[in-house]
Amino acid sequence: MQRRAGGGPPTPESPTAAAVYIGTLAEELSQMARRHGLDSLRYILDMARLEADQIAKGSSDGSGDAA
Repeated sequence: MQRRAGGGPPTPESPTAAAVYIGTLAEELSQMARRHGLDSLRYILDMARLEADQIAKGSSDGSGDAA
């Protein structure tokens, strides 16, 4: 991943890298939501993580479309 000029978040270089990065962030945010009792938000973040993981896995085994 590349860092943006100005110190922003990293810019994934491919759809697979973006899916992995999004999945990691969604997992961290889901854990934060769980700690604070934000159950609906935790659920949505868990679904986003699962979707990102599925995209990344599909891209890595050649069976999925990353777009």
